[in-house]
Amino acid sequence: MSAPLLFDPALVRRHINRATPNFAAHRALFDASGDEIIDRITDVKKTFTAKCDLSPFPFLPSSAHLPLHDDRIPTEPNSFDLIASNLALHWVNDVPGVLMQIHAALKPDGLFIASLIGEQSLGELRACLTDAEIAVMGGISPRLSPTIDLQTASVLMQRAGFTLPVADKETVTIMYPDMFALMRDLRGMGQTNAHSQRLRHPTKRAVFTEAARLYQTRFGDENGHIPACFDLIYLHGWK
Repeated sequence: MSAPLLFDPALVRRHINRATPNFAAHRALFDASGDEIIDRITDVKKTFTAKCDLSPFPFLPSSAHLPLHDDRIPTEPNSFDLIASNLALHWVNDVPGVLMQIHAALKPDGLFIASLIGEQSLGELRACLTDAEIAVMGGISPRLSPTIDLQTASVLMQRAGFTLPVADKETVTIMYPDMFALMRDLRGMGQTNAHSQRLRHPTKRAVFTEAARLYQTRFGDENGHIPACFDLIYLHGWK
């Protein structure tokens, strides 16, 4: 019997498809991580000719765009000398399996480089939603996706067979006028809840109202804006 899915792949695709038409207005986080990946590729003293972009929204110039669907890499082995993925792997159910497929899809001496959202991301939002739901509903439900930590990401790269694997991270903080603006931005970049155990009925407005109040009280600055901190993990390794 196969293990239950952590994420709903069909819902992840719907979120990405819904976000695509207006993505330009919500791409700040993707641009920050994508620019970092391109900078790191530029620093490598190697010319890449066969490039593959596994990101939900394309970012790597002159590359084949093959977004991940259902944890499958849609290409043959030994096809590319560079594979990049910008903020996609945190929606994968079988991360070890996908990393092994990526390794197989690389040509010898090929490079894989990726960014993903790490475990400390949106800690402010998580805490406020949890406390608000307990206060209003008397319990909690999965509202934000579980994410991977840096050490686990590094170990998985090694197990997938990558040579000289590296995993590091940075924190990107984006300021918003209120929690609802943050939630609109998450929706606009296709990053809303796709947990397989999510609630299947609408949440009471009072939960979000209380969470927004807590967010402002605990984290608001002197101008009334709130921070959203994203823990971005970067991976790279060679075949």
